[in-house]
Formats: sequence, structure tokens, C-alpha cells
Amino acid sequence: MTGQAGQDGAGFLTEQLSDDAGYFYRAGRLLEKGRSAWQDYEVWDTPRFGRLFRLDGCFMTSERDEFYYHENLIHVPGSAHPGLRRVLVIGGGDGGSAEELLKYPGIERIVLAELDDKVIDIARRYLEGVHHGALDDPRVDIRIGDGMAYVREQGGAGGERYDLVVLDLTDPVGPAEALYSEDFFRACRALLAPGGAISLHIGPPVFQPERVRELVQRLRRVFAVVRPYFLYIPLYGSLWGLATAADVLDPLACAADEVDRRLAERRIGALQHYNGAVHRAQFALPNHLRDLLA
Repeated sequence: MTGQAGQDGAGFLTEQLSDDAGYFYRAGRLLEKGRSAWQDYEVWDTPRFGRLFRLDGCFMTSERDEFYYHENLIHVPGSAHPGLRRVLVIGGGDGGSAEELLKYPGIERIVLAELDDKVIDIARRYLEGVHHGALDDPRVDIRIGDGMAYVREQGGAGGERYDLVVLDLTDPVGPAEALYSEDFFRACRALLAPGGAISLHIGPPVFQPERVRELVQRLRRVFAVVRPYFLYIPLYGSLWGLATAADVLDPLACAADEVDRRLAERRIGALQHYNGAVHRAQFALPNHLRDLLA
């Protein structure tokens, strides 16, 4: 999900994590490729990850490992919140975040603001294993267009307010760069209902430490409670950072048994990665990350 990528002559899909590091997976069979109005796209059927989706040559999601990213992006703030009802997802056209959100019994409305309608088309035709039909659920309102414009339109008096704003985006380069700015974080904060939060990914701390540090600093200039957390995501080839940010909501205040109790009470099952112990463990920072984020 970061750096440059390509396909080498030996049938491997490659991606750089930095100027001097990268990784590769066997490509398998190309199902479709092309260019939308915004970006190049590819769909592969791979031996390791099954169907795999790339944008501008960078790994986005796969049907066999999407749960590492989507479960933690959604359920870390979601389990801490007393009852999600309305959620805004910026990006997220593969439908994985929407699928996790629909597991909450109180969900009434999910607005999915995706820039590129081709991503929605690809997901519907190839990535059922990621979204499990969530893109066609009547509670999911898909808005094709600029996520920044949508946030600004809703920011005034009478605009919709959300319990959670999920920034399910590509890396902070190209069309997505402005969506990681301090100004955009402030605009998202203005859309939050009382007790609401945002969640997002912040990148690989080993290979992009400056990016991770800067994003956390921007969040801290906007929100009172910023909680970065880290896990290994196979498709992204590295330890990866995510974060929640809020004025009040603090996922770190939830004990492991309380998280498990809430998951059971809300009947949120079929999770492949996330549980109470994992919730707590991902906030435990080794010394090098404490120093990076100090």
C-alpha cells in the first residue's frame, strides 16, 4: 500500500516499502486491468491471497487477508463506542469497512464516499469475498465523488453528524494526499456526533517513520485523544500503523474482558483476528515506537 510496484519477469507482483526495501508475491492469473478516470487498476487471482486488488500498482486488499486491516480499522473504535448508528466512510470502495460496520446491531446508515466508481464496480464483480454483499445493503448509501467536498458540504449547520468517520484511503500521495492534512482532520472532527471518533491507517513505522510521526502529530493538534496502534498486515508486507482520534472516546480505556463482553452482547461474531486480548495488545508500544511517537 506504499511506494512503487510492478510485475517482474518471473511472474511476481512487487512493491516497494521505501527506496531501499520491498517485497513480492507470486502473481497467478490476471483477471482484469485498466485505467479509470483516476488511477490504474488490476485484479489478480493469486496463489497466496486469492483475488487481490491493486491501484496504481500498489496492493490494496485481498479476499484472504482483508480481515487484518478491516476488522481492526472498524472494531477498535467500534467496540469502544456505546452504540454506532451513523458512520461515514471516506474511500472504502472495496466494501470491507462497510461489511464490518454492518455487524453492529444499531447501525442505521453508512455513507460511503468513494472517489472512483470503478473501484465499486471492481468490488461488486470480483471482491465478494471482501464485502460479502455489503455494497448492496440498503443501509449503505454510496456517494461517488470527492470525499473532501462531501465533508465540507456536511460541515455546516444542519449537516449530518456521525458516530464514526472512517478514512479508508490509499496512501497520503496523489489524490488522497489532501485527505491526510490537518485541515481535513479538523473538517472531519466537525462532523462527529458527541462521543464520536475517526479511524484511519497511518503507514509502516519501520519503512516510513517520518510519515507515521507526522500523521500522529497532525492528529494530536486536532483531537484530545489520539491512540495509534500497530499490527502486522500480510498483504502490506510489514508492521502497519492505524489510529483512532477523538475528543473523548478512548479505546485504550477498554479492558480486554469488556471488549469481549461487548462483542458478545452485540452478537458480533465471525471475526478472524480481533478480540479483547488483541485490542489491548495492539496498543502496547515497543520502545522504538514510543520514541518515534513521543
